[in-house]
Amino acid sequence: MDALIAALRELRTQIRPCTICYNLATGDTCTVCADPRRERTTVCVVEDAVNVLALERTNAYRGVYHVLGGALSPLKDVGPEDLRVRELVERVRRDEVREVILATSSNVEGEATAVYLARLLKPLEVATTRLAQGLPAGADLEFTDDLTIQRALENRRDY
Repeated sequence: MDALIAALRELRTQIRPCTICYNLATGDTCTVCADPRRERTTVCVVEDAVNVLALERTNAYRGVYHVLGGALSPLKDVGPEDLRVRELVERVRRDEVREVILATSSNVEGEATAVYLARLLKPLEVATTRLAQGLPAGADLEFTDDLTIQRALENRRDY
């Protein structure tokens, strides 16, 4: 038990936010930002560091990230000043970003955050996209909620 407690204390002192994207890091920058092969003109905005892990598991995205540290939530008293919104805008201006992918959750808070960010980024003339939403692979329609089916219909593509 003592070894576990010591390991957790050590972990707590070693893990810090990346100075570029605010992902979890053991040094100044996280492994994604430290990788010279990453496409730095595309930034994927996520709510939390666990979302970076989920996207990285797919090996489908080669850009970089920006971790907001949550989502807008008036009921929880979380506004733009409580998130890393200002840092995102500064980064888009400074780093010549061409596309911002909004990968916030599809719940009310995540949608509100995506809409807010899209409006904020519009004057910067950067392409702003949202992750497609719809049916998960292997899903049965009869067990899928109405909103997911609606979004799958809205986001359909040629086959």
